[in-house]
Amino acid sequence: MWVFLASDTMFFGSLIGTYLAYKDRSLVGPLPVDVFDIPLTTVSTFVLLMSSFLMVLSLHAIRQNDIPKFRLWTAGVAFFGSIFLGFQVYEFVHFVNAGLSIHQNLFGTTFFILTGTHGVHVTVGVIWLVALIMDSYLRPLGAKDSVYVEIAGLYWHFVDIVWIVIFTVVYLVEFV
Repeated sequence: MWVFLASDTMFFGSLIGTYLAYKDRSLVGPLPVDVFDIPLTTVSTFVLLMSSFLMVLSLHAIRQNDIPKFRLWTAGVAFFGSIFLGFQVYEFVHFVNAGLSIHQNLFGTTFFILTGTHGVHVTVGVIWLVALIMDSYLRPLGAKDSVYVEIAGLYWHFVDIVWIVIFTVVYLVEFV
């Protein structure tokens, strides 16, 4: 898992670097200042961060052999991840309605590829978490299985950290 996360770090680093290199080279709008809704994205960021807290509780529960709480916390992580994805879809629709598309300008291209790739990662994480919950109904899980939850947790926390970097670099730095 660590090798995968290291390679994914380099992948996201290249996407962020590409965004930074090209976002200000657009000849036509809309530009970030025209479309970003910082308060909305802050709320979605908070939701994603809270999902990481629930992931910690999920891992703790499985290590304690508390399967009902494991299911509850893991379902909470998947739910919060889905809420985050809903925010992202809403934001994408808003941007398209404002005239920004992946084909409109360099900002649009790099923005949608970067945040869309992150969204795909969140989607994979949500599916993985739902699969863990389903697995807990199909066979008895316990502390011996906590490694599977820990690996999913590493992935989930990675996705959250990547979003913190994206949120800071793409959304916040734009307005400093």
